[in-house]
Amino acid sequence: MVRKTKEEAEKTRKQIIDAARAVFHQHGVGRSTLEKIAQAAGVTRGAVYWHFKDKAELFFAMREDVFVPMHERIDAILFSENYENPLDAIEASQIEFFRVLEDCPVVREVFEIMILRCEYVAEFAGVQVEANRPALEYLERIQRVYFRAADKGTLRAGLDPATTARDTWAFTSGLLHLLLGCKLDSEMVRQIPQMISTHMALRRC
Repeated sequence: MVRKTKEEAEKTRKQIIDAARAVFHQHGVGRSTLEKIAQAAGVTRGAVYWHFKDKAELFFAMREDVFVPMHERIDAILFSENYENPLDAIEASQIEFFRVLEDCPVVREVFEIMILRCEYVAEFAGVQVEANRPALEYLERIQRVYFRAADKGTLRAGLDPATTARDTWAFTSGLLHLLLGCKLDSEMVRQIPQMISTHMALRRC
């Protein structure tokens, strides 16, 4: 009985997270209310408060629901020992990231919410640092791999690993914003793997 109750609670929590993602995406985070999310989830507002203390906590739960498995998937490539050259791992991980973004509507929705449908004002004014944490963590991870490339002698001479990591971070962020915000045409979307390969080729010996 206890196990069943725990499973039911987890199921309700997942329903609320899925409903929040749909409501945030449709209305924007600022115009979304816990009442709207409760209605979309088919639960009471009290049930929402049972699982989440406020909209910000629900917002981050929605993000982590997608970001945690996404990060695990990308990191498995980025830090894989199958790549003798660390730069190959960076390139493969970036290509995989944009492939998942194109193939998985749920992942794309969450990134669209984070980038296009969330204003960090009013009740969200104090959470922007936490909201930016995944991007800064990604920068730290690719820095580590660029330093490995420098140690192995596969990074082009004269390039500083930390600065080069920031350049790749900015390139990836810019491409992501263009893809989501400017609705790139299908031809340019198909060119993304080649754009990534060209970007990385400039960093190789």
